[in-house]
Amino acid sequence: MKIASVKEMREIDKRAIENYGMPEILLMENAGRAAATAFENHLGGVRGKKLCVLAGSGNNGGDAFVAARHLMNHGAKVKIFLAGNPAHLTASTALNRDIALRMGIEVHALESERDWDKLQVVLRFADGVIDGVLGTGFTGALRENIERLVQLVNEMHRPVLAVDLPTGVDADTGAVASSAIRAELTVTFGLPKFGHLLCPGEACTGKLLVDDIGIPAVLLEDETIRQFFLDEELAASVLLPRAIDAHKGSCGRILVLAGSRGMTGAAVLCSEAVLRSGAGIAVLAVPESLHDLMEIKLTEVMTIPMAEDAAGDGCFGLGDLSALLELSGRYDAVLLGPGLGRQPHTLQLVRDFAAQVKKPLFLDADAIYAFRGCADTLKELAFVPVLTPHLGEMAALLDVTVPELKESLLDITREAAKEYHAVFVVKSECTIVVYPDGRVFVTSTGNPGMATAGSGDVLAGAIAGLTRQTAAGLAPLAGVYLHGLAGDLAAKQNGRGLLASDILHRLPEAVRQLEKCNPEAGMPEE
Repeated sequence: MKIASVKEMREIDKRAIENYGMPEILLMENAGRAAATAFENHLGGVRGKKLCVLAGSGNNGGDAFVAARHLMNHGAKVKIFLAGNPAHLTASTALNRDIALRMGIEVHALESERDWDKLQVVLRFADGVIDGVLGTGFTGALRENIERLVQLVNEMHRPVLAVDLPTGVDADTGAVASSAIRAELTVTFGLPKFGHLLCPGEACTGKLLVDDIGIPAVLLEDETIRQFFLDEELAASVLLPRAIDAHKGSCGRILVLAGSRGMTGAAVLCSEAVLRSGAGIAVLAVPESLHDLMEIKLTEVMTIPMAEDAAGDGCFGLGDLSALLELSGRYDAVLLGPGLGRQPHTLQLVRDFAAQVKKPLFLDADAIYAFRGCADTLKELAFVPVLTPHLGEMAALLDVTVPELKESLLDITREAAKEYHAVFVVKSECTIVVYPDGRVFVTSTGNPGMATAGSGDVLAGAIAGLTRQTAAGLAPLAGVYLHGLAGDLAAKQNGRGLLASDILHRLPEAVRQLEKCNPEAGMPEE
């Protein structure tokens, strides 16, 4: 499934109306009915239940008016409160308001304090609330009366269905300027929006349902829309079946350069994740003084000691360059970075190695740090590199602040991927994968319990390990999905006490689940 920006969704609606002859009022009817059906299912039926419907003056409010009358027809006791100016209703919204009035539904404008008192009473005894105040057109700050409404709804702690988007959430960024309605369920129309998937908007969205409301599929699948929801179907489509005559060499041979004194755990986690994701061979190169320890901690991962510039300092040095370049020639890909440390000579080694290696390269953690101030050199590498930064690492690489990055995450990351000819896997509450050609993928798996030390090391290893198990260049998609799914599986047992090793040990189960899928749709083409 694709993801639409506000501009793209408006264009889809426009084309449905102008090119296919679908009147706006029909789309509104379909949207309102879809919202009503979803809420009825969510509440386990609505007969005899008291429902409070909040409507704005735009088309989002019109959807809410439609939902209100369908819910009344199914036995609900409905009262509507109009948060917008009655004189500013769109034509279609005004029409549906008038229908609701003729059906005997109470419609109250929030104009006086008495109206607000009435709303408070209705909310207090309501079995559910429909939020149809502001839709995808909202950006910036809430008006004072709307902010008051948002706070009142949230204080009542009633089940809320948001129509298209929770009021107060920016549809393109997920930003919340001051406050936003916290919905249990959101029904959006046509395609999901970024605001549903990126925090803090994701936290306000609750469970997300998508209804096409009759829009022709060809419009929703338009090739100019370059954003995709990384769901089970898409992830499965990039995972190659394992041949019956497969052997360890054909499943992926991955060289890992990781670890330094005090950060051996990162090396262990990422190299084991290479194998847990299904690769046939993982070889870990480590500073010589750490080799014996790695030999004890690792059984299936082979280890190779590398000379250190200063004996016993536990870090890779410039003297390792020639040996590492020669070693890399035996493998399908190289993972570089977890726990390397930030000694000046180690960072220089990273840059020199990356510039000369002739293998696909995955850069994580300290290897990304090495390119601060010289990100331009990334576009000179032999293969398109895959970088897996968290928000802090991404901001540092691009010389922006984290708040600046979060404010325009998609735009900034998209531009960086194009500028530096690199794939960025940006880790946050919702991990995104951005390709140089402008394609953006937003994951559908993962949970807050995965905010734990070492989780990123597992992700880097999983992505690298999938190099030979996925269609060319698509290992980041399968890796991100499987990592999140493994985290979801681990969270069911471990909750807040989840460790990175729990994610690691769930990777094979996640792979098995994905292998069972038989998706009809293939990978979107470049």
